[in-house]
Amino acid sequence: MPTQYAIKDLERLSGIKAHTLRIWEQRYGILKPERTDTNIRYYTSDDLRRILNISLLNSNGFKISKIAKLPDEEIIKQAQSILNNFNKESDQIDNLVLCMMEMNEAKFEKIISNCIIHFGFESTIEKVVFPFMRQIGNMWQVGMVNPAQEHFITHLVRQKVIVGIDGLFPEPLANPKTFLLYLPSNEMHELGLLYCNFLVKAKGHRCLYLGQSVPFNDLLTVTDVVPADVIVTVFTNRMEGISVQEYLNNLSNSFPNSQIMVSGRAFFEPNDPIELPKNVILFESHEQFKNVLHSVNFAFNAYKPN
Repeated sequence: MPTQYAIKDLERLSGIKAHTLRIWEQRYGILKPERTDTNIRYYTSDDLRRILNISLLNSNGFKISKIAKLPDEEIIKQAQSILNNFNKESDQIDNLVLCMMEMNEAKFEKIISNCIIHFGFESTIEKVVFPFMRQIGNMWQVGMVNPAQEHFITHLVRQKVIVGIDGLFPEPLANPKTFLLYLPSNEMHELGLLYCNFLVKAKGHRCLYLGQSVPFNDLLTVTDVVPADVIVTVFTNRMEGISVQEYLNNLSNSFPNSQIMVSGRAFFEPNDPIELPKNVILFESHEQFKNVLHSVNFAFNAYKPN
């Protein structure tokens, strides 16, 4: 993790435009950048924490002119008061960023547990955890997160989702469907799929969760034993030796009696459009996934051959 931040880094993390930060710096003196030996301005970790707290106060109705007059201790106190009230899910995202920077597991656990109490499990995952994970992705792209920090946070989030799954006791369905959830070979980012597992089980359906990097032949072996009404998978990375279109066609042809639900970055690449086979549904978000699960029009048998 770098100890020096450019103003663009502060913009990415706080959501406050660099132009606005410069105005606040010049007009109110809220930041006092250091300079390198070559006279390049930079900001420290303390500056980042300060601007995250200021951003939180400002987004909750505090005018910057008022914030600028507060001592650091009062800014921290007011920010913590807002966070402790749990009025908005989005307020907790920057708090989690600081947990990651500090590698503070106890604080992370406390924040997530309190979010679940105040907002519920689904809202916490969808409106706090996943936006936070996207923030980590942005930080990764500019070199502001190292692999240890990403693994640290991913492990903690994964544990929370698994605990949520273990705590499910849904009403039994008269005719539950069998869902098979997996990631293709070399796909390792399973948090989104794991949460789909939670959503499916919460509706009372059966789940075969195979997890990361599953070879195609293993799908055939599993479904020979337990046929799947619905197959759910995610394509994030480019595939080796085969295009996503070819893989998807093979999947559709191999499981003509199954409804296939797919998502992932690969479907939204403008230079590589993918044509969906007739028994495949694309979902862009977990909200859409839930809508499909809840929809009375989701006919699992619609694609069975005559």
